[in-house]
Amino acid sequence: MRHIISILLQNESGALARVAGLFSSRGYNIESLSVAPTDDPAVSRLTLVTTGTDQVINQINKQISKLIDVVDRVELTRRGHVERELLLVKVRFVVTSKDRMTELLERYHAEVVDQADGLRVIEMTGTGIEVDDFLRELREFVEIHEVVRSGVAAIASGDQILALRHTA
Repeated sequence: MRHIISILLQNESGALARVAGLFSSRGYNIESLSVAPTDDPAVSRLTLVTTGTDQVINQINKQISKLIDVVDRVELTRRGHVERELLLVKVRFVVTSKDRMTELLERYHAEVVDQADGLRVIEMTGTGIEVDDFLRELREFVEIHEVVRSGVAAIASGDQILALRHTA
């Protein structure tokens, strides 16, 4: 099963390498990895997607929590969350059915953001599953030359907050 784990990490040299090393040393695969600063310059948010049984994911979560650079972490898969992934895909149209192509772009809220040298760059944002579905359908109309995916960004719904724990 696919799992989304969100981690707050101290902005320290090697922190990301230690998380990635945890996965590689145990033979686990990271399918998607996204890291960016937060509103606190001392902390970055890392969101990763991996697959495994509940037992494997529980073990991963325990090991992540033991890493010295980890401030907090949450597994978002089984709780309400919002996830998005950005797709940029460079294509050349091979089918001239403009109406069908327009319908596909509208249905997935995608748009052409660049045209040069007979190639077009299409931008689309959605869940990982929506991005996969869009790419599969897009192949009917285009010759795909290049695909860039941002990796999943995810946040819990409601009042659950992944944040630094401040003590007074």
